[in-house]
Amino acid sequence: MTKELKKILKIILPIALGVFLVWYSYRITSEEDRIQIIRYIREADLFWVGISVFIGVLSHISRAIRWNYLLEPLGYSPKVSNNIFIILMAYFANLGIPRSGEVLRATALATYEDVPFQKGFGTIVTERVVDLLMLLLIVLIALFSQTEIILAFLNEKGVGLTTTLIFLCAGFIGLLFIMGFLKRSSSRFAIKVRDFMKGLLDGVLSIFKMKHKWNFVLHTVFIWSAYVLMFWVIKFTVPETIDLSFGQLLVAFVGGAFAMSTTNGGIGLYPIAVSKSLNIFGITAVSGNAFGWIMWISQTLMVVFFGAISFLLLPLLNRNK
Repeated sequence: MTKELKKILKIILPIALGVFLVWYSYRITSEEDRIQIIRYIREADLFWVGISVFIGVLSHISRAIRWNYLLEPLGYSPKVSNNIFIILMAYFANLGIPRSGEVLRATALATYEDVPFQKGFGTIVTERVVDLLMLLLIVLIALFSQTEIILAFLNEKGVGLTTTLIFLCAGFIGLLFIMGFLKRSSSRFAIKVRDFMKGLLDGVLSIFKMKHKWNFVLHTVFIWSAYVLMFWVIKFTVPETIDLSFGQLLVAFVGGAFAMSTTNGGIGLYPIAVSKSLNIFGITAVSGNAFGWIMWISQTLMVVFFGAISFLLLPLLNRNK
């Protein structure tokens, strides 16, 4: 397989998967349920949708400020306004071509702020590592806060506590075996994985060497708190989800976050993942799907709107570049 074909497949396959998931979601939903889901979306309280979008915008601004804390030790201090435009452009690009936004961010930063591509991209990788750690932390909080309900749901599906523990132990042992193999192996793949892991570790440790590390940490906490909060307020748009607790919604947030990371912008998969997660707490598929679609549509429209504006404003406000 040629490199060109591989690149084309990397672009086409995620988009095709998203289209298939939208079609699949449509096929498994009865016409009556589809009508009800559309009604929920049309009647969604725009006040709470607007609050969710506003919180999302604040998270992007905070991310733009946080980015400078990573760039400062390298000797660069871009305009925060440029960072905001570049980040919004990147999210917009990711809706079409997965992971293209990271390359676009580094390229735009090099173009408008004279930051070398490699250095800019390195800070973006560090950001991704930190965000992954934050997501794992939220996953643990969600699991611990809803342990009994999740175990009861698994038991109802025929997966008891013993089976769950066996799977967890097997997974842990398998992870140790893989780590041991990669550590001792001299194969090209193992070397690449070791270099990758070292790069991730170096990226995390670099945070503690920066001048404003606590500001960086505070912005990281704010960004992820905003992500959770913008998800939480959507519960007021669907009558059946209003009484859900924070911990229950946190489980659905995790499901949606994994859907976002596995497809371009969560297209098709996000509402399904959110609905399945809320079903654990007795929320019907109709209300769960409506919740997921309202959240996905509002955030996607926000990214499209502000991302498109950023594509226009960034070159206009930096004409000297």
